[in-house]
Order: sequence, then structure tokens, then C-alpha cells
Amino acid sequence: MAQGRHRNLRGRTACHGRLSRGVHGLRSPAEARCPRRVNRRLSARIISPCRNLNMMHRRAFLSAIAGSLTLSAASSAQTPPGRLALYANVGPDLTHYEVDVAALTLTRRGTVTLPDNVQYAWPHRSRRFLYVATSNTAPGNGAAPGTAHHLSALSIDERSGALGLYGAPVALPTRPIHLSTDGPSQNILVAFNRPSALRVYRINADGTPGEEVRQPEALDAGIYAHQVRVTPDNRRALLVTRGNEGTPVRPEEPGAIKVFDYRRGRLTNEVSIAPNAGRAFGPRHLDFHPTKPWIFLSIETQNQIALLQMSDDGVDPRLLFRVGTLDGSRTGRARQAAGPIHVHPNGRFVYVANRAEQTEDVDGIEVFKGGENSIAVFEIEQVTGEPRPIQHVDTRGIHPRTFHMDPSGRMLVVEHNLPVTLRDGAATKVSAAGLSVFRVNDDGKLTFARKYDVDVGANTMFWMGMVELDAK
Repeated sequence: MAQGRHRNLRGRTACHGRLSRGVHGLRSPAEARCPRRVNRRLSARIISPCRNLNMMHRRAFLSAIAGSLTLSAASSAQTPPGRLALYANVGPDLTHYEVDVAALTLTRRGTVTLPDNVQYAWPHRSRRFLYVATSNTAPGNGAAPGTAHHLSALSIDERSGALGLYGAPVALPTRPIHLSTDGPSQNILVAFNRPSALRVYRINADGTPGEEVRQPEALDAGIYAHQVRVTPDNRRALLVTRGNEGTPVRPEEPGAIKVFDYRRGRLTNEVSIAPNAGRAFGPRHLDFHPTKPWIFLSIETQNQIALLQMSDDGVDPRLLFRVGTLDGSRTGRARQAAGPIHVHPNGRFVYVANRAEQTEDVDGIEVFKGGENSIAVFEIEQVTGEPRPIQHVDTRGIHPRTFHMDPSGRMLVVEHNLPVTLRDGAATKVSAAGLSVFRVNDDGKLTFARKYDVDVGANTMFWMGMVELDAK
């Protein structure tokens, strides 16, 4: 059900598909002495986990995005090897890997240590900074709340991709679960899950995170927020709130997509999208189609993918399609949960992670109950947006919590967050945490290339993402 109001989208923002000279005033002392350096960097093509561009009017929006995609594809084809960096954490340590897309390989480089365990990270649109949310709160509803929560900035070396601590961390009130920037990277939006909340922090002229933006009204942040994204036109913020499944001692808590009007870091409540009053609706993540006004949504607790549509008046509250993400061939008794979702850069395919990790005691050993750990691949019908399943590929590990595709759409990497003991006939074996690498074929399907096992000790791998470096 939808409540609230819609506002017209027309005519407030110009397209920001490419950064122009001098945008946002990001200058180091050296750059202040040599302004050409920063302008050359900032005018480069935008690459980030989101491929967001502005929508001034529907026709202008589509034509602007189509033009940007042409530029992006041409630039990607010319990008030399070693220009892509992958970052993955183990607890508070964030490690840089050099990526070779053609060879489908990762080469480990340096590591930086954050104040506490990494929760999520997001790059500045200039690709010179990575913003990282950290916390000492353990994941899960039953975990005791921690006492240290921060938003940090890391510098990204434009040649090597190496990370460096940059400025002082900003203290946060509770555990952050997700963060992202708005289109121009002028503000950082941070989602918190317990209690569910949404806050906005300015990005200073030097790229460091700054003061919190005071909001004009109390925000409806739903129950158990899990992701926040700004729409491609930079005029709305969408907070994905999962709710909670019912238990024998606690009733189900409803999920929703909370839509806010967004203006220069300030949010006002606009509409709550909650089919069936949010019952049997536990969304986790969303992603935007690169050229059409479509939002693809993973529904964690129902193991589904759904489609929403944007218009000049906002986000239509109707779910146009709800399609299952599981292949149905596995008979495990573990809880299944749909996870992150990413649309291919060409807009023809969408990918969703299926996760299972529950164990049971077998002769004193905790052994995996069984279930599906896979990437579900869907072909997108280009007229209606309907996602049609074409492949379910085993990720070669347990609990694929995050995955990411390189900007050219040729390589996909999956992160598995912890080691789990599996049955192996009459014996057992351990499936290690690590990074699985796949080739993305022209038909959208995935071919497994290799897995890099990672020793996580008592920690977990919780986030992984790729950033394309400035091309020279």
C-alpha cells in the first residue's frame, strides 16, 4: 500500500553523467597549486557500483544515459590492464587486489586497517576516495550493540589503486549497515538497522566526511533498514527496509521501500511502498537499470526478484513482477535468503545472490544443513522489464554476501564471508571463505574461472567491491 505524496520530477537538476572541470572543489594542497591536475582527474569518466545519471525529463533522461553508455563502453574498451582495483575486507582489514579482467585474475596488494569491522563501502564519483562504514557490533538481531561506529575516508592512489587512511573518522550513533553517495558525491547517506534510521553527512571540499545534515522533519525509516540509494535523477532517496520474519516468540515485522524527496542532502517523507501492508515482503537491496526507468529489487525473506518503475511523478508503488530466485533443485533445510542484486552495464541482464549458511550438530561438529548458494541470472525483457531466469550457478562457497561486476560487464566476483564444514560422503571438508571469479559471457551467463581462498580466522569477509581507476 502506498501512502504520502508525489512531487513532479521536472526541471530541477542538470545531467551529471560526466564530471566537469572544477566540480565540487576537491583539492589537495598540491592541487591548489596546480589546478589542472584536479580538473583533469575530475573530468574523467564516472565508474562506481552505481551507474547513476540525471533525469531532467523522461526523454532527456533516456537520451543522456544512452549517450553516456556509448562513451562508457568506448572508454572501457581502451582501458589498459591493471586499471581496476578490487577491495575486500576481513574484519577491520581492507585489502586491495589488482584486477586483470582479460585473465580473470586477482593479485593481492596492500592492506589498511580501519577502526573496527568493515560493514560497507562506497567510492566517491571521482574515484579518489572510498568511504567506509565500520562498527564493533556483530551482525544479526540477537547481537549485543557495540560501542564504536564510524564513517571513514580512504584515499585511492590513482595509478596503483592503493588505499590510505585519509582524515579523521566521523563517529556514528549506532551500527551502520549500508552507505552510498548522492549523484554529485556532495553527501553520504548512511543506513542503520537497529534501530532503523537514515542520516546524511556532508562531503567536505577536501573529500573527507563532514557534519551531519539536519533534516527538516522526522523520517519514517521503517523496520530494519538494509540499503539506501539515490535515484538516477538525484531527486529521491530510497531506503530499503527488510522488516523481520516472524518467530515462535515474535510476530512478523513488515518490510517496505521508503521513498524520500531529496534536495541537497535534505530528506522529506514522500511515500511508503509496502505491498500487503508489508507482510510477506522482506526487501534487501535494489539496483537501477542503466537506460530505462526500472528498479530491480531483491526480496530477501521470500527469495524473489521484483520490478518497480519510476516516472516523472516518482516511484510507482506497484510491483510489476515477482519472480523466484531459487532453482528448486536443492533440498537443504537451511534458511534461504536472497541477497545483493546488480544489473549488467548493458541493461540486458540482472543478477541476484542466493544465500544459505545454517549448520547442525553432527557428532560434535557443526555441519552445513544444505541449501543454495548461487548467483541467479535473469534476462531482462526489454519492453516490459520482466526478469526471466536463464541460469543458476553455484558460487563455490557458502554465503555469498556480496558480489560485483566490473564496469565492462565481462567479469563478476563473489565474496563468501566465512568457512563452513560440509559433508563429503562419510567424511567432512571445510569450504573456505574467499573470492570466486566468473567470466560473464555475451549471453549473460556465468562461467566459473577460479576461487581465491581467504583465511579469515575469527573474523568474516563482509564487503567487497571494484573501482575503476582514472585512465590516462
